[in-house]
Amino acid sequence: MSDRPTLGARLMKLLGFIVLVTAILAMAFRAPDRPLESLIARWGAPPSDFMELKLPGGQTQLVHYRDEGPRSDTTPIVLMHATLSSLHTWEGWVKSLSATRRVITLDLPGFGLTGPSPLNDYSDEAYEQFLQQFLAKLEINRLVLGGNSLGGEIAWIYTARHPQQVAALILVDADGLDVPSPTVPRGARMPDWAPLHQLVGVFLPRPLVDRGIRGMYGDPSKVSAALVDRHFELTLREGNRVALAKRLAQRDPGSHDDLLTKIKVPTLILWGGKDPIIPVEAGERFHRAIPGSQLQVFPELGHLAQEEDPVSTVQAADKFLHSL
Repeated sequence: MSDRPTLGARLMKLLGFIVLVTAILAMAFRAPDRPLESLIARWGAPPSDFMELKLPGGQTQLVHYRDEGPRSDTTPIVLMHATLSSLHTWEGWVKSLSATRRVITLDLPGFGLTGPSPLNDYSDEAYEQFLQQFLAKLEINRLVLGGNSLGGEIAWIYTARHPQQVAALILVDADGLDVPSPTVPRGARMPDWAPLHQLVGVFLPRPLVDRGIRGMYGDPSKVSAALVDRHFELTLREGNRVALAKRLAQRDPGSHDDLLTKIKVPTLILWGGKDPIIPVEAGERFHRAIPGSQLQVFPELGHLAQEEDPVSTVQAADKFLHSL
């Protein structure tokens, strides 16, 4: 008689190992959601403000935003952040630009203090509709639109579809093109699977957040503990982790490439030469496709170029804005 364990015994042993590992992870990395009220004091104090937007079906979307600089500016600058980021990423730019320009920053649905969309729709079209409603609520008819990564993707799609409203466009390591990434396998997508969403909504190892942010910078030594705290705590905002999983499942890079040639407004494209997520090749493609656009590469910066070096990048933006 063989002493080798049966298949059933081996499976039970494997199951026991999985349960043990899950238990260890639960004890080490379980991070419960944090209610909005617990985060406002640190991340939503003045000049932050909040509004409620009416959505289809009668539901409402809370929006965290900041409206700074002279209200007499008839063509304000509206800046949108990247995935897993927040309006705070633009603080360096706002400090410089708001001396003479009205600058509006906001947390997109699914991120920051704005939190998840009641519609669970994180498609490009949903973000476009959200931005249109947000601008209408603030009675903004003409603007300079800018964005980093996800925010850049929303910005260029919106500009192509609302040319009468956008006076100029600023893209910083913008997403949306189907360009091979140095770190993300081509075609990789987050499965739209409820149990996975639930798992994502329970665990968040802070060391993973730390490593992730450092990986976004060209110079990881610039990442402070306070910066990691911000990303970690705002990701824990109630509903944000599940929203992130849904957004990643709904991404469809390359599906709007035909819109690029429709962008006729002055366009500035800024790129980090060490971007590990979206390579400079994407910036070059934007430059070739958007007539008359300008491309400036910062060789030592990463994916969050405006945050890593706000001084140099805002100087480029300010020079562009003064040329309009």
